[in-house]
Amino acid sequence: MNDSSKGSAKTIKLAERRVFSQSFKPLYQEGMGLVEQAAEYLDGKGRAEAKKLSRLAATLYAAESMRLTTRLMQVASWLLLQRAANSGEMTRDQVASEKSKVRLDTASANNDAAGWVELPKDFLDLVNRSLRLQALVRRMDEEIYGGAVADVSPSGRRVNPVSDQITLLNTAFARG
Repeated sequence: MNDSSKGSAKTIKLAERRVFSQSFKPLYQEGMGLVEQAAEYLDGKGRAEAKKLSRLAATLYAAESMRLTTRLMQVASWLLLQRAANSGEMTRDQVASEKSKVRLDTASANNDAAGWVELPKDFLDLVNRSLRLQALVRRMDEEIYGGAVADVSPSGRRVNPVSDQITLLNTAFARG
């Protein structure tokens, strides 16, 4: 083994250190807090604000709110898996296997999309915060597990994404 390979074996991945330590707690709380805030907004104030939008903006709002909830559920699933590994409920290998079902690539409409400027400010704030959180989680995932985030299951296709999500959440909360 040469000197350069010895050094790389000892390299500390900062994202891995953050996820598998107590410093993960604030990230977890931020992510779960954002999920809660988005749910409260969409079920309350957002519903009322959406009724005031033009047909074009209302259609965009509906599509974007679906993207928002999908994005946040995927991020929440990733966070739950990391928490399970951090607490010893799952091994890192189990997490790596289960996280292949998590998609961290939910896009958003561009801010130049027709109707975007009509969307409520609070809604846009949630969308932007969710995109920033997704980007952070994706970077951490790539650093910890290597390579790009998997877009499909190991079989190469996604038979039922809802079923995959339920399985993922059941695994994250399962007690041995």
